[in-house]
Amino acid sequence: MAWLSRPLTVIGLVILAHGCYSAHEHTVLSSTSVQHPTSPSATSLPLDIYIETIAATLLICLGLVLGSGTPEPIQWHTWAGKIEREGDSTSGDADKELRSNPFNALEARSGFINISKLRSDFVKYQQLGK
Repeated sequence: MAWLSRPLTVIGLVILAHGCYSAHEHTVLSSTSVQHPTSPSATSLPLDIYIETIAATLLICLGLVLGSGTPEPIQWHTWAGKIEREGDSTSGDADKELRSNPFNALEARSGFINISKLRSDFVKYQQLGK
C-alpha cells in the first residue's frame, strides 16, 4: 500500500491548499463587499469550504497512515526478546553480550544504601579498634 500513500497525501495537500485559498478569498471578498454586519454570510465560511478542508485532512491522514511502516512492539517482554535474539544495533562498538541483554543496566546497578546498617557497622568497627 506504499504506492497508494504518496498520491493520497499529495492529493490531500492540494485539496487542503485549495480549501485554504478559498477561505482566504471568501474572507477578502466578504470584507470588501458592502454587507450588513449582522448578516451570517458576512462572518461565516460556506459549508463547501468546511467539507473540503475536512475531506482533505482525512485524505492526508489516510495517506500518512498507509505509508507508515510496521509498528514496533510496545510490550517490554516482546521488545526485550527481540533485542536478545537479534542484538541492538544502536550501541556501536559495545560487546555483543552487553548489547544483547536489555536487562544488564538493571542487573548491574547497585542496590539501595542502608544508612542505618552502615552506621551500626561503623560503630562496631570503632568499638573494635578501642
